[in-house]
Amino acid sequence: MRRFRNSACSSLALLVCACALCSSPSPQTVPAWVVRVWPAPVWAAPGKNKPAPPVVRWSEDLPGCTFSRGDDGKYRYGLWSGDTGIVLAVDAREVQIIHHRIEPIFGVLLTLRYNGPGALDANPNGITLQFMKHFKVVQPALDPDGYSEKIQNDADTLDHATAREVARHPEEKDSREARLRDYQKSVSELIEFLSKNALRAASLDRGNPEVSGWVFFNTDSKWLNGWKRQEEFVLRLPLQGKIFEFPFKLPPKQGELLLRKRE
Repeated sequence: MRRFRNSACSSLALLVCACALCSSPSPQTVPAWVVRVWPAPVWAAPGKNKPAPPVVRWSEDLPGCTFSRGDDGKYRYGLWSGDTGIVLAVDAREVQIIHHRIEPIFGVLLTLRYNGPGALDANPNGITLQFMKHFKVVQPALDPDGYSEKIQNDADTLDHATAREVARHPEEKDSREARLRDYQKSVSELIEFLSKNALRAASLDRGNPEVSGWVFFNTDSKWLNGWKRQEEFVLRLPLQGKIFEFPFKLPPKQGELLLRKRE
């Protein structure tokens, strides 16, 4: 079977849509002390002899925290603490989009910014998403390279299985091979998207103050089904010795419908 890693990405509108982030608070106007530092939750405690990292939690009523609804159909949550800022962008229809992907993955777009005098190591390892209305299940962020290899192997397996089924049922050749081509095309697009747009580790400084990318979480679990009319989540990101927390809902208000502006 041919590999799909270099094929063109032709229909990412169905998959995911990367776009510019906006409405983040300005670090020059937000003092370091205005964002409330919460006690770390029990799950964050590293052990008896090591104190748990402080938690910086987004809240709409606090200075340093912003929220906006974009013309691109995304909600954006901005949070600054000291010289570090994070913007979380999530598609208003993300829960519905899950069912249209070849894999049941939930995606968010993160932008990390740093305006301090030194350097900040930004790494997506350790990012988690908690599904509050589904037994509070916590899912770790998917490693984009390992996940790409996994879905490539799945495509190879389906290719071999299709060849065997066609040999047994030659009358189904056209329909089975058509389904295989569609799947291969989707795999190719997803692998290419992850390669180009996934959030990667970076060192941020004055010369390189920002990194942005997509982070995905697997929802293929017996605990994650039967999506509610309004879902609640908590995204957690360890950074600079702190845990940045973003509690959010989809939609933020019951029955809200956010439409993407036509271009």
